[in-house]
Amino acid sequence: MKKRTVSNDEIADTLDHVADLLEIDEEYRRRVEQGRLKKIAPKRFNPQGEAWLPIIRTRRQGWDFTVLFSNTALAHQRGKTHDWVVIYYEKDGRQQQCTVVTAERGKPAGRRVVRGRERECRQYYGV
Repeated sequence: MKKRTVSNDEIADTLDHVADLLEIDEEYRRRVEQGRLKKIAPKRFNPQGEAWLPIIRTRRQGWDFTVLFSNTALAHQRGKTHDWVVIYYEKDGRQQQCTVVTAERGKPAGRRVVRGRERECRQYYGV
């Protein structure tokens, strides 16, 4: 079966709210702090081959989630490799991903927001 990527609008209709993504982000970061996650050795930006990148796999509402810190060039350049959290999720062959970051400006500054869904996050926080 060929997998297809769905739009944020379709995901928003299926997942109850950004609250689901923010809750998964919070769980991931909490478990990282507790040292309770398996660590993998990413191939990119890891010349020593060190297993430093915590990863979690979980299932909620029929969706399979894989969550880890961003390991992109931009995340490394901005020093955000332990702030930007990438969430991959899949259900019935439909795949999507999002990135959750700490907002640096505006009304949600200092709060976690799902990139591309900032408006929903502002409504969630009531700001």
